Amino acid sequence: MEAAKDVTVSKWVTIVPARGGGLGRLFCLPFAGSGAAAYYPWTKRILPDIELVRVNLPGREARLREAPFNRIGSLVNTLAEELVIWMDRPFAIYGHSMGALIGFELARELRRRRYPFPSHLFVSGYRAPHLPPSEPPFSHLPDAQFIDRVRQYGGVPDLVAQNEELMEIFLPTLRADFEMTETHVYKEETPLECPVTAFGGLSDPKVTRERIVAWKMHSSTYFKARFFPGGHFFIQNSESLVLNEINLQLTESF
Repeated sequence: MEAAKDVTVSKWVTIVPARGGGLGRLFCLPFAGSGAAAYYPWTKRILPDIELVRVNLPGREARLREAPFNRIGSLVNTLAEELVIWMDRPFAIYGHSMGALIGFELARELRRRRYPFPSHLFVSGYRAPHLPPSEPPFSHLPDAQFIDRVRQYGGVPDLVAQNEELMEIFLPTLRADFEMTETHVYKEETPLECPVTAFGGLSDPKVTRERIVAWKMHSSTYFKARFFPGGHFFIQNSESLVLNEINLQLTESF
């Protein structure tokens, strides 16, 4: 299936228009060090009635010269203001790893502001936010040690990690992204009034099954956990399976 042509409608948002009637929108939030391009392959697999909204964060891709956020509170406040204009129809939020935490806090910020609220929240490859981290902070470590720790997640290709010039470009954003998750402080609120689906990798060394299932307490309506072949970046090698599940859930939510 040929992908629809995407349109950058603001510096924050790139939309892939729905090929069908336009049931709703899926906002996709990037994982640490990545940008909106990470979700471009999804344009071929998302339901034709769904508009794929790829969120562009500062510090990467076309916004490489902009300073990245290093505190999640500041980021979700800004996202709520910048994205609300695109929430004029039913929508869901998807985030992988860092993006899952951003999506969770964004949903809570939308609720606090009495803005439009997501019909579904998809959280992927990240522990339930009320749980403590499984490892100490490392965003402050010297470059070599920091890069080694990041590579354990499998998100930095060897060709990039071994190229000093490329790493010099990506390091500030990578550090800021990990600092953002490391400094996040969970504050108890009532569970979200929308379905929550949590995805995990069957061989993810960083996020165990129990830590994915623990997301259950953050929905007052419906929760589902799904696990796919692969490690922390199972969304790449199990892309079709992940999209099949998202499409199924969106059909029921919109």
